[in-house]
Parts: sequence; structure tokens; C-alpha cells
Amino acid sequence: MLRYIPANQMNLHPKLRDTMFRDRADQFKTRLGWEVSVDTIGMERDEYDAMNPLYVIWEQEDGSHGGSMRFMPTTGRTMVNDHFSYLNGDRLIQSDDIWECTRFCIARGMSSKISSALMLGGAEIGIGFGLSHSVGVFDDRMVRIYARLGWGPTILGAEGEGRGRISVGLWEFSDEVRNRLLLKSGVSSEASSLWFRRAFGEQDRLAKIA
Repeated sequence: MLRYIPANQMNLHPKLRDTMFRDRADQFKTRLGWEVSVDTIGMERDEYDAMNPLYVIWEQEDGSHGGSMRFMPTTGRTMVNDHFSYLNGDRLIQSDDIWECTRFCIARGMSSKISSALMLGGAEIGIGFGLSHSVGVFDDRMVRIYARLGWGPTILGAEGEGRGRISVGLWEFSDEVRNRLLLKSGVSSEASSLWFRRAFGEQDRLAKIA
């Protein structure tokens, strides 16, 4: 099922926390060869994990991590503004209506439906919080994934060629996107809404992650 957990509450879910950070190390360091920091017990974290982001996580039946991504409001510090503004002509992206999504991670051996379910979780955040878009930086391998999911970004800028190409894009939230991802993921609308309400209720959603 989908879980929505602020970073300051992750210690309440130690198995989910530890397997998420280990899977991130496995994906970004071992499989993709990114220059990321991995600690002595095999977990990948960066400076933005210390800024109380909101994690969207697919939790497996045994309580371990199946996939995840990380959301942060663009009114504070973000990776896209701190490190990748050059992709957007040095223009900063800062808006109450736009949140950044980073660290899209899928554990080894997971079904492709987990990617769809995570994107569905992102759509629930956008619609539930009244956002217009999410923003993110992505590499060439993700283009095929977004196309398969049927929710591609509007590209604001890019650099590089082939597998080394990186881009910054905006994803627009809508009920149409949510419905498409429900079908792709095999998750019912009722289940997706229930998982979101369990995390945030009907009111004061933003206060719960402040």
C-alpha cells in the first residue's frame, strides 16, 4: 500500500526507513553509478533528507520498502534551484503551487505497477494539497518510464546527449492524470483515497507535515 510519511516521523517506521535508504543506495550508487553519499551501513541520504521532506512510499506486505519518492515545497530549498537552475536559464522555480519531486526509487525485483502506484501517490498529493504542478530533474532513462505511465512532463530545459542527457520538467496535476494512473497501477480509487485520508485526514493536511 501507499504510505505518506514526513521525514520527522520515519523513526516510527524503522523497517520501512532502513530498507528505503538501502534501496536508494542500491539504485543510485550501485546500479546507476551516481556520485551519492552512502554511509557505513549502506544507506543513501543527502542534505534534503534533513529538511523534513514528505516521502511517498510503497510498503510491501512485510513492512519493507518497495519504492519511494520525495516531495518538498519549492518555497524552501530544493535540489532543482540549488544545483540545476542552469537547466532553466538560471531562473528559480518558487511557488506555493509547485512542489519538487526527487529520489524516485524502485527496489530490485518490483513489478512495473509499483512505478505507476508511486506516480499515483504523487497525483494524490497534488490534488489533495491543491497544487498545480510538481517539478523535477530527470535523466534520459526516465523518459521511457514516463511515456509508459502516460504522464510526461513539460520540459523547461535540458543539457547533454544520449544517456547523459538531463532535463528539468513540470508535471501538471489533474483528475484525468489520477484516473489514468489508477488504471496503470491496478489500485482502486477507493483504496487510493483511503490511504491518503489515513495520512492526512480531510483537513489541515499541510499542518501535519510542517
